[in-house]
Amino acid sequence: MHIKDLAQATGVPADTIRHYERAGLLRPPPRGDNNYRRYTDADVQRLRFIRNCRALDMSLDEVRTLLDCLDHPPPDCSPVTTVITGHLEHVRHRLATLQQLERQLVALQQACTQPGRPDLCGMVLALSAPDAEGPAAGAHGAVHGR
Repeated sequence: MHIKDLAQATGVPADTIRHYERAGLLRPPPRGDNNYRRYTDADVQRLRFIRNCRALDMSLDEVRTLLDCLDHPPPDCSPVTTVITGHLEHVRHRLATLQQLERQLVALQQACTQPGRPDLCGMVLALSAPDAEGPAAGAHGAVHGR
């Protein structure tokens, strides 16, 4: 199958497929007499695996490690567990950061108690404050929940 067929079968754009080849996640496929790439069903399965990992927001390095486990199975699944556990910790950290951002935005939103001129708006004034900890702290005190 050609790259457009692989793209259609997996839902991964051709440019992304080429990127994964350059990144070493997909092996460069053999080429036909017309110099077109020729993919197999194994490439479809591998690309679906990559797509699913990326849908979980895994980095290319994390995907590469998991693919290496598929290509060279270790005696146990501890390398896979390590990748998944590390990624989960990363996601939890990002969630905490986003929750902090949400609290700041809610406090910023509450800084505007009445509609009026933008130059007198509590949100605009808070965003203009010389606060090193974030824009909302100037408008509403300790916005960060510390």
